[in-house]
Amino acid sequence: MAVSVDDVPQIIELNDFGGDWEKYIDAIYNVFYGDFVEHRCKFGSNQLRLKWHPLFQDRAYTFYHMTHKGDIESERIPDLRRCERMPWARPTVEEAEFRSLKFWEQERNGRHRICIWLDVDNGDDYYCIIEVRKEYVLMWTAFYADYPNAARKKESEYQNWLSKQNGKHWTPDELVRDIQSRLPKNKQGSH
Repeated sequence: MAVSVDDVPQIIELNDFGGDWEKYIDAIYNVFYGDFVEHRCKFGSNQLRLKWHPLFQDRAYTFYHMTHKGDIESERIPDLRRCERMPWARPTVEEAEFRSLKFWEQERNGRHRICIWLDVDNGDDYYCIIEVRKEYVLMWTAFYADYPNAARKKESEYQNWLSKQNGKHWTPDELVRDIQSRLPKNKQGSH
């Protein structure tokens, strides 16, 4: 079920800063810092850690991933849609169960992640990705679905995962624990 656009934080647009990129990205980082560093965001009872290194423009690397896009790490470019929706990231993660958001396990290149889908009734689809490590969870990235095909692909991925759950309804804590129980003891991740 879609969440009302009235129930999500306002987006922050570049125009709000007169087109000044530096002021804008500083404001976006302030939201990120407040929500993920000072507040210590949680998925269920699992406090999210951040990837700090390598620093990108003196900011946490997780912030870089949440505000830039591209397949080649060193060539990622700023993504205004991701930046605008930074205020959505924390409530998407923390309120996933309360808002009955869809969340599911993904495996990418041997990494175990959880995708959390914020489906907003104005047609916006926003996703937060956390990576599950043996002893902790890591906020990995967040992104806006630029194209309807991207949302359809995620819906298909969710339905495929759901069909393998034999009717089980997972809480955030149960899914994290289940994934962690299947990770090898020495598999902490190399990021």
